[in-house]
Amino acid sequence: MDKLGIYHERQSRQLCALHVLNNLLQEKAFTKSDLDDICTQMAPTSYQWWNPHRSPLGLGNYDVNVMMFALQMKNLQAVWFDKRKSLNSIRPAAALGFILNVPSSSRTTHWLPSAILSLKHWIAIRKIGTDELYFDLDSHLPEPQYIGKEEDLLTYLQTELSSDNRELLIVVDNETTDTELWKT
Repeated sequence: MDKLGIYHERQSRQLCALHVLNNLLQEKAFTKSDLDDICTQMAPTSYQWWNPHRSPLGLGNYDVNVMMFALQMKNLQAVWFDKRKSLNSIRPAAALGFILNVPSSSRTTHWLPSAILSLKHWIAIRKIGTDELYFDLDSHLPEPQYIGKEEDLLTYLQTELSSDNRELLIVVDNETTDTELWKT
């Protein structure tokens, strides 16, 4: 918890996917053990130390499939944003939040081969409170970073997605339909 009263987990090892889920849900909804169990369910015939959905070093580095499975356990889904569309087509109020996938800025793991370590990082973004204020809940940050209202969010996302190697997932509850998520 930070001084703003916002739940915010800080980066530990390669557990940004875990931190994204918990920061997005605003509670400690999952543990590393939970995500490891999901990996085992998704690839039950894998060796204990080797699973295609996480780092072979056991440090985390979970892939998007693990996050999507975990979100489904909470009656949520992650919808890939097609970057060929305009961000103005999104209706942020219909979403619980957003997950950005960006190149990693970690300096502690730059020496590991990319076959062992994906050099990508997951970031949670969501609105907090009744004022519809959006926050960047990046686990690399010492505390949540204020983004602003909906128009500020769309500008922020446009800036992020204009850079190479970035993807956006929109997190919605299972009841949200396409017509609610996208402006017409």
